[in-house]
Amino acid sequence: MVKVILQLYPQLRATREERIAKAPIGRDSDLYQQAIREMTGLVQGCEELGLWGVSGIEHHFHSEGYEVGPNPGMLNAYWAGFTSKIRLGQLGYTITTHNPFRVAEDIAMVDHITQGRTFAGFSRGYQQRWTDVIGQNYGSRATKSPTGLTAEQRAELSEAELKAQYENDAINRNMFEENIGLVVDCWTQESIERKDGRWQVPFPYADGIDWSMSATRELGAPGEMDDDNKVRRVSVVPSPYTKPHPQVFVASNASLETVEFCGPRGYIPSYFSKIETAEKFGQAYVDRAAEAGLSYKLGQNQALVRWMQIAETEAEARENILKYDLDIFSDLYTGTTPMKIEGDPADAIANCGLWMAGSIEQVRDKFISEWKRLPSEYVVMPSHFAQQPAEEVLRQLEMFMTHVKPALDDLTRY
Repeated sequence: MVKVILQLYPQLRATREERIAKAPIGRDSDLYQQAIREMTGLVQGCEELGLWGVSGIEHHFHSEGYEVGPNPGMLNAYWAGFTSKIRLGQLGYTITTHNPFRVAEDIAMVDHITQGRTFAGFSRGYQQRWTDVIGQNYGSRATKSPTGLTAEQRAELSEAELKAQYENDAINRNMFEENIGLVVDCWTQESIERKDGRWQVPFPYADGIDWSMSATRELGAPGEMDDDNKVRRVSVVPSPYTKPHPQVFVASNASLETVEFCGPRGYIPSYFSKIETAEKFGQAYVDRAAEAGLSYKLGQNQALVRWMQIAETEAEARENILKYDLDIFSDLYTGTTPMKIEGDPADAIANCGLWMAGSIEQVRDKFISEWKRLPSEYVVMPSHFAQQPAEEVLRQLEMFMTHVKPALDDLTRY
């Protein structure tokens, strides 16, 4: 059975003219308050429709009002107060800009608040404006994997630019993998220590930490404190409600290395990719998982990310693209990703490889075509709410759940 996740990209509702007149509209507290309150009915509606989950993103400094989502974990805790069945999570924390101990604690707390209805999501960070600023004290830099560059994209870069991109990517990936590993260890181990890497536990590792609370030797975790009143390990509390820990999703775009990192660990890669790339990555995931003794069928424990505009007619779906997707696509996506608008805007977006747009029959056929190539266990559907009103998001999700999902369920019988 396909598990459906609505991914909220909080986009403050405004026309292009209003964004110009009210700049920076991202700081309009009235519009943000309206979006937060409207989320209540939207998330509750998703639960009533039977979606598996709702997730939030982490992006900062969006003065344009396009992705005002600085703290997905806080939204998860808020949503928990008026839901009882649906899973709540993140896709995800940009872990290269975070203290992993704090992230482990935050997600564990949400897991308790929801009594196990949370899932964790992590990303590497590709938007320089905020990744480089917020991650500066960790040495983090935004990156787009150079291994995913086309020949044309490589030709546009100088030798120095390409070298810098490889260097930044290596730093980012190392931090990404180390921090996720540290989060999971915080969840699953009674206490932890780290001698090598970016994090030492205790700090400094060789000296230990003077700790006058001698009761820790008896009351703390084994080995946490030595006989000289030195802290030698730390115990991260609370442990998660879910054992051994919440499911881990990892955002993946053009990087095979990310998929090969996920496979042996059972993490769920979420492909923000065209089907040609996702299909290749899907097989690589299965192969790497098998080498670690994990058995998955093609598409199992994996997620395909697809924006959707589904309507009674193709003309209505194209109109919805122009109303709800065009501004953010033309301003943000074309400026920060390889996606471009050439020719008719509705055509360019509908055919970019990440959108499922058209009538109910057209969208169903497109999904079926891709699921025959990669029958993913999860489908993540980003939404440009609140630019797209909650009632319209729910209307389209109902169409999908009623007319499209049953056909995909038949293709994912693991």
